Amino acid sequence: MYTHPAPLFEAVADLRTDRRALPAYIDAICDWIDEVEPHVHAFLPEEDRRARLHADAEALSARYPDPADRPPLYGALAGVKDIIHVDGFVTRAGAQVPPDRLAGPEAEVVRRLRAAGALIAGKTVTTEFAYFEPGPTRNPHNLAHTPGGSSSGSAAAVAAGMATLAVGTQTIGSVIRPAAFCGVVGFKPTYGRIPMDGVLYFSRSVDHLGLFTQDAAGMTLAASALCDGWRPDRDVDGPPVLGVPDGPYLAQTDPDALAAFEAAIDDLKAAGVIVRRVLTLRKIDELNILHRRLAFGEFAREHAAIFAEYGHLLRPRTLEIVEIGRSVSDKELKELRTNRARLRRDLESQMSAAGIDLWVCPPAPGPAPAGIHATGDPNMNLPWTHAGLPALTLPAGEAENGLPLGLQLVGRFGGDERLLAWGEKLAEFGALPSLG
Repeated sequence: MYTHPAPLFEAVADLRTDRRALPAYIDAICDWIDEVEPHVHAFLPEEDRRARLHADAEALSARYPDPADRPPLYGALAGVKDIIHVDGFVTRAGAQVPPDRLAGPEAEVVRRLRAAGALIAGKTVTTEFAYFEPGPTRNPHNLAHTPGGSSSGSAAAVAAGMATLAVGTQTIGSVIRPAAFCGVVGFKPTYGRIPMDGVLYFSRSVDHLGLFTQDAAGMTLAASALCDGWRPDRDVDGPPVLGVPDGPYLAQTDPDALAAFEAAIDDLKAAGVIVRRVLTLRKIDELNILHRRLAFGEFAREHAAIFAEYGHLLRPRTLEIVEIGRSVSDKELKELRTNRARLRRDLESQMSAAGIDLWVCPPAPGPAPAGIHATGDPNMNLPWTHAGLPALTLPAGEAENGLPLGLQLVGRFGGDERLLAWGEKLAEFGALPSLG
């Protein structure tokens, strides 16, 4: 096991107040990266990461000599998924396509990270073009298992304590699922809440930027600095009323993982949380196909020029989805896009009718599968991504094989602040571990 405690909220509090010296912190993290990275492979190789980080830290300290003036993420070490442009780094997108064909200006999310005082720990490994063909990253809890995808390196870097914060993207389940597999907190905001400028798109209709931390309080801190128009929710006094989405959707979960989920629900109920069961997503098989045709259709169009020139360099599963995407007509694509708002309205209407505040469900069909040649099934995340609703996964114990399990919480469109506030509240209850 190559995990290590690195809660964002605590680290930033110490660095902002000089309880911990930033240069010493950089050295400690770099020493740990030197020890762990050869096993986990979360980052793209970098020749002298330590010297660059020290130079960046020196500039940051000179800019903010007074602790009272320091920004909220001062000194946080952030990993950035390698489909997100960062000045000074090439973007490879996990592919063999020449990097100059993928280059672009620094992403808005990276500019916000820098403005909030974060330092870039490095580029993190992604699957090829953020789909299913994986890179070399392994799960820090057990190197024989996948960390999930496509934000594999971001999740693994945070779980291993090589970064206190990481940025990923989600088109189906690429933030929530790897966060659950790696036993960390994962947050996919409402669609569009973090601008996608400077990110290589997979599907413009459903791509989301998302975040990884080890702690719920740290996630709220990061989200407040990176999401548009953040307004802290101070009206959350107790736990939310939770709704379990019963029916064919929930039945996608493996039996052992479903039993663990139901045990977690029983523990929450015993702690006083109100849980109601709602029959919903009854046509989940149709939705799973519909969402993929939408995403693949947009993917094939988004990078058509690159695929025409460098298609011979793509791996088999990437080529397969390009071909599927080309089979989606413009007319079908237009119709597919209209389903997003329709599903959102249906889900939120059901929430209102049942009197629930958040959906609660497994973040994956089970723990991380063995092997690193596949990244796991994203279907437990798909409907929430399709509807653009904010989703949060919290660590929630272990499977029988010792690998992490999680609990996925889903809020209303635009209700990110309340979702995270309730997430922190739920972390205080017995079914979930303490997350700070």
